[in-house]
Amino acid sequence: MSAPGAHNLAVMAEESYHRHGDFEQLFFEGRWYTSTEIHDRSTRVAGGLRRLGVEPGDRVVVITMNTPEVFISYRAIWRAGAVVTPVIFLQTEPELRHILADSGARAAIVSPELLGLVTAAAAGLDLRLIVVGDVPEGTDATSYDALEDGEPAPIEPRADHEMAALLYTGGTTGRAKGVMLSHHGLWASGAGMAELARQMTATRSLLPLPLSHAYGLIVTIGGLHADRRMISVLQRWFDPVGWLELVAEHRLESSPVVPSMLQMLLEQPYADYDLSSLETFGSGAAPLLPSVRERVEREFGVTILEGYGCTEASAVISAPSVLDNRPGSVGKPLPQHEVAILDPLGQPVPTGEEGEICVRGDGIMLGYWNDPEQTARTVVDGWLHTGDVGRFDEDGFLYVVDRMKDLIIRGGFNVFPRDVEDALLEHDAVAAAAVVGVPDEKSGEEVVAVVALHPGASADNDDLVAFAQDRLARYKYPREVRIVDAIPLTSVGKTDRKAVRSLVRG
Repeated sequence: MSAPGAHNLAVMAEESYHRHGDFEQLFFEGRWYTSTEIHDRSTRVAGGLRRLGVEPGDRVVVITMNTPEVFISYRAIWRAGAVVTPVIFLQTEPELRHILADSGARAAIVSPELLGLVTAAAAGLDLRLIVVGDVPEGTDATSYDALEDGEPAPIEPRADHEMAALLYTGGTTGRAKGVMLSHHGLWASGAGMAELARQMTATRSLLPLPLSHAYGLIVTIGGLHADRRMISVLQRWFDPVGWLELVAEHRLESSPVVPSMLQMLLEQPYADYDLSSLETFGSGAAPLLPSVRERVEREFGVTILEGYGCTEASAVISAPSVLDNRPGSVGKPLPQHEVAILDPLGQPVPTGEEGEICVRGDGIMLGYWNDPEQTARTVVDGWLHTGDVGRFDEDGFLYVVDRMKDLIIRGGFNVFPRDVEDALLEHDAVAAAAVVGVPDEKSGEEVVAVVALHPGASADNDDLVAFAQDRLARYKYPREVRIVDAIPLTSVGKTDRKAVRSLVRG
């Protein structure tokens, strides 16, 4: 049997454990989890997955809120040679069913409160359910404890170029697409993040990010590269008051966040808490408004390190260091990536001029799952076309100016306008719909819809918001719906989103 690749993430986790030994590594809801416990449990869960029939290359969905079992499950899945398929727990049943069916997942690790949702979404699919906690009577599911009740598994050989994770994301049309990320790609992006972290002294961090998001995933992988013991405090989900309490109690020094979290923290009585241990925030997944950045740095006495990335580039493309940080920019490209600003003909533009941000290097995706045509449109001659507009300054700092794509990023989560539009079009009164994002201090962007009604039909904003809310995940539905006589169209009959944005913002 051949050995696994040197950048296999299971090998990386094993080496990290032996490098640092036994220590209190993770705090969650009142108790510490040692590195030995996390390591040993992951080896037994890997064995349990193999006994359950999970084969190398199989996709294993993980759909839970943040718990220590997420850390354990990711390592176990890689150890079993399978593919981590994280799913944000806010999905609706149709959205989740698409992911389960499209991925062809062999098994799903589920928290008890989501079991009903996953069971309904998986109806008719050949999917083994694994419950983290008590299994309700009459449920055809396996308990997570049962996975651990057996012998540990050795690391299943998987080459560096083979798929390690399948993350669902998307563009402006159609349903979410599976992004295939390799062991080496994730290893490389994690290495870039770890190299920047070595310039800081912080060893104690608070993790409020959903670990099912590409941002949360790469933060955990970066920790496996660490050259010193890194201690993490985990939140089940972001709670601003709880965040303040944990920082004060555990004297935490850093926290990766999305901009909407910073805005919510500013709305709390933060002066009542001892936050003097805080040194840095890492901010990503959505644009950070300069006014929010300035206030957070002033009020909390911290440095904000704002980075940039996308799922297709293994989550991170550029990030600043604490020693070389320029407000307004998203830092410099990681050494693992080459970034170019290209014009519509694919030619580089002069320094300071705007163009499309394109990336090539170790972290670029293997492609979209079962979608070679979209892969070929997105990765051209080795260059990943992000659809984002940016520029470089003369010192090599990258600035993200705007998005060419229509993707809306609300609170760090991707919202596809087509999904929202399709939901609104199910309303009997709606003849046409267009959805755009508008700047919002709290969420980064807010989802706003413009609709035209059928002749003689009637509906108002509250009706349509409630209608969409019943059909879409909480982070997706529009908070405002404006009724117009007609949706602006281009000369070829397509929705003129530029005109819609002007209409909404005006």
